[in-house]
Amino acid sequence: MKIVIGADHRGFALKEDLKMYLEALNYSVVDVGAKHLDPTDDYPDFAYPAAMLVATADAERGILICGSGAGVTIAANKVAGIRAVEAHSVEHIVTARNDDDANILALSADETDSDTAREIAEAFLNTPFSGDERHQRRLDEIAEIEEDEDKEPMHE
Repeated sequence: MKIVIGADHRGFALKEDLKMYLEALNYSVVDVGAKHLDPTDDYPDFAYPAAMLVATADAERGILICGSGAGVTIAANKVAGIRAVEAHSVEHIVTARNDDDANILALSADETDSDTAREIAEAFLNTPFSGDERHQRRLDEIAEIEEDEDKEPMHE
């Protein structure tokens, strides 16, 4: 499985650790940066290219890291077809993969230690989407919204 990974300066150390861990598990890892610690970098500079690689199927999944996890989640979700989820537990990401087919995992470097990040990442990469009709229906509704942002709400 090809994974894209990216992080800003606050997530840099955790990204480097997680990248080495995933490579040791024989995942193909594409690192979109930061390539070195730069306290003046900005998370959209890494979240956007990672999200584009996932959206265009040049990578199967993505992992993004910033201080809070929120910024990379917001930036990645601006790309159509991306379902980025910030997760703080294995249980959370398993549900997000199973029910919502999350394709990008966002982590908070400020709140997630290396061991926990590894556990969450493994669960993210190993949990399949259930494909249940109700879950797929919801994803189809989201895709419709992405196609026509001026469309009237589907439900009142």
